[in-house]
Amino acid sequence: MLKIGFCDDDLNVLKELQVLVDRYRVEKNREIEYAAFQSSLDLLAELEKGVRFDILFLDVLMPGQNGMDAAREIRDIDTAVKIIFLTSSPEYAVESYTVGAYFYQLKPIWQESFYRLMDSVIAECKKAEQRSLIMRCREGISRIELEKLMYCEVMGRTLQFYMEDGRVLESMGKLDDLKEQLSVYANFLRPHRSYLVNMDYIRTLSSKSIRMQNQKEIPIPHGKYSDIKNRYLEYVFDREQVVL
Repeated sequence: MLKIGFCDDDLNVLKELQVLVDRYRVEKNREIEYAAFQSSLDLLAELEKGVRFDILFLDVLMPGQNGMDAAREIRDIDTAVKIIFLTSSPEYAVESYTVGAYFYQLKPIWQESFYRLMDSVIAECKKAEQRSLIMRCREGISRIELEKLMYCEVMGRTLQFYMEDGRVLESMGKLDDLKEQLSVYANFLRPHRSYLVNMDYIRTLSSKSIRMQNQKEIPIPHGKYSDIKNRYLEYVFDREQVVL
């Protein structure tokens, strides 16, 4: 179920957006829920309660807190949501991309252009969803791109996700549950009860440990080396990588 949020101080614009979404979901046969807000403060209050949206339509010029400032606060809570700015002026178009906006839509909004935009942003949401996890981390709601996840370590009830860019994201959970979630992806291997590794980031493999690209040494339990080596080599050969 796709969840969309609309935020605009103009009630007529909110009603127009709701009509467009209602038409779109009927004609395209899509399951979509939406919620409307007349102020960014109301929207932020809902996000802070844990409410999550896939797409946010956010007016730029609103009394009190404008859309750009609201977007910066939204990014502190949710790095994954697709933000689409609404405005009657192109003045803030460049600035909109500093907060990771997906699109900058000029008003008035015509049905044809709205449908094209919805088709595009929904396709992007689906593509991101196929190779990512949505996690509630200390930083807020984050989308963890699996191709950029090097490995995960569990410490007590905390999962630590080590990313390619050096970030470490934390979330409450069990490694058993995460392994089950990622079982459909051939590149994830659990060599140790405390680690789940992305084999694309293995630098070297020895009888005692796995060395990841960030130089992290992950221990291999006694008697497990042969199974781990065979699994890794099978994955490498399946991907037609060269092993010397």
